Amino acid sequence: MESTISGVGVIDKAMTIISVVERQKRSLAELVTSTGFSRATAHRLASALEAHGLLRKDNDGRYVIGYRAISLAQAVGEMSLAERALPALAALRDSTGESAQLYVVEADTRVCIASLESPHGLRTIVRTGAVLPLGKGSGGRILDGSDPGPGGWLDSVAERETGVASVSAPVIVGGDVVAAVSVSGPIERMSTKPGNLHGVAVMRAATTIAAALT
Repeated sequence: MESTISGVGVIDKAMTIISVVERQKRSLAELVTSTGFSRATAHRLASALEAHGLLRKDNDGRYVIGYRAISLAQAVGEMSLAERALPALAALRDSTGESAQLYVVEADTRVCIASLESPHGLRTIVRTGAVLPLGKGSGGRILDGSDPGPGGWLDSVAERETGVASVSAPVIVGGDVVAAVSVSGPIERMSTKPGNLHGVAVMRAATTIAAALT
């Protein structure tokens, strides 16, 4: 199924590799079968794409789309989500005095697509583009499908990182959770019940972001 769209052989072959992995994770043997390339060619191209972050291997050793490709996709598509969320994130940071983040699901992880840091010297720092686990931390649990409860938010204390507390709420558009908005900071300021402090503010930010997306 080799593509000759551009006429530049090595690029067309690399894109063929990416295209088959995009549809389904592949072992090296499956890449050979799907592309018709020799094993040496498939291995050489897949290794080069892995080195550039466009492919990566999962726990079973199969090739999947890499995080560099994810960041490129965000630059085209999800950047609009991040841009539309920034005013609400800024308001959340300013009203709470803590760092604010926006996360989306990517495969079995969550990716931070927007982050604004607290003005305090002691603060939580999550870089834009950071890849974090699902199921840990309030933002991870929101995106993993946990029920936010009657208040509409979830909080966590030292769950993902020692000394850090957070509160998160789902950004819901058309009935689907498209992102999680979070505020995080040191337990010394956030307390052991951070939702009581900032749950309402985080919910307000989530509602504002959802409205900006519709």
